[in-house]
Amino acid sequence: MSDPKPWTQPMPEEQFEFMREVLAAPSPVGLEAGMTWGVIRPRWESFMLPTWKIHAFRANAGLVLDTAPGRDDLLTVMFMGHADKIRLQVRTISEDGKVWLSSDSFLPCTLLGHKVVIFSEDPKNPGSYRTLRGPTVEALGAIHFASPDVRSGAKGIKAEQLYLELLVHGSDKKKQVEALGLRPGDTILLDRPIERGFMPDTFLGAYLDDGLGCFVVAELARLVAERGGLSNVRVLFAVTTHEEVDRLGARVVARTFQPDVLVAVDVDHDYVAAPGVKDRNFPPLEMGKGFTLGVGSVVSETLNSLVQKVALNAEIPCQRDVLGRDTGTDTMSAPMTGTDAAATTIGFPVRNMHTISESAHTGDVLAALHVMDRLLDRMEETGITAEYFRAGHPRLDRAEKLER
Repeated sequence: MSDPKPWTQPMPEEQFEFMREVLAAPSPVGLEAGMTWGVIRPRWESFMLPTWKIHAFRANAGLVLDTAPGRDDLLTVMFMGHADKIRLQVRTISEDGKVWLSSDSFLPCTLLGHKVVIFSEDPKNPGSYRTLRGPTVEALGAIHFASPDVRSGAKGIKAEQLYLELLVHGSDKKKQVEALGLRPGDTILLDRPIERGFMPDTFLGAYLDDGLGCFVVAELARLVAERGGLSNVRVLFAVTTHEEVDRLGARVVARTFQPDVLVAVDVDHDYVAAPGVKDRNFPPLEMGKGFTLGVGSVVSETLNSLVQKVALNAEIPCQRDVLGRDTGTDTMSAPMTGTDAAATTIGFPVRNMHTISESAHTGDVLAALHVMDRLLDRMEETGITAEYFRAGHPRLDRAEKLER
């Protein structure tokens, strides 16, 4: 008999290997098909029911697996992870053969010395790409060449100092690099697939943001397929693009399908382990303590209360995150497109976000997966409709007085 609480057990190796495959897929902003079409779509096609359908988009907004195409009469619930990764880009090539970089959303100091993969579009065959694996990101050349302020730590590395070291030597160094076909705009990704961590149930590597969300959405579809689908709920499993550039893919998807419920699945922060932020009094989110649930911003408290009831009933650990005006996730795609959806964001605490050593706990990932699976169970069994969310808004004017 399978364990009734898989989030308390080590992640099975087969499942971990699929997670590694999702996170390793080359999927930079604007070029996400390596993950969506190359990894997730074949996975969906391996188990999807005959009546299900995969939707694609002209504008590369992502992919959507639809369990009940055309059934607008059913409660429509969308789960959404974003496939795009932050990336480096070639800015220019100098006479000494250095390939100067645009660092996007990375802290420059976290990149030094790390190996990368260049995805270069063939100048003679636009639309065709080649890979160059092995260059490293550098900025100073050696500590001996750094200014005293940088050597002491008083000042840091500036983004415009970053370049790729291709170990070019000899004459005409710039021409040697240009002969490879490298050009401004070529995409560069960090080269580090995830691996198991030293402590139990941990793992680390590049691009947990947000391959983890896409992994959970893909696995949730598998769980629904294994039970033979649902009768009362139409589920849309979405892996979207361009989240790192104002959630543009999610906006297209939300506007197209107009779901009743939208759950964005994305990484969160382990604030407890974050260094130097104690005086900022962040919410006490911590790796290994369960999934995170966003509270505030545009989040639906009606939906949140349902998620929390499901989690309590199944004894799935939940941590509440405090959001400001913007969730920072694809949850915002609903109000940004005028979509009347009860929305929330579910995630998992991650350490070292936007570095080559992002780290997380498999139990938190599984907790997020299974709370969403149990949420669908609750909706299916109770026959919840869109009216439940229209009429179920909390009334603080009816709040009970708290007695001492």
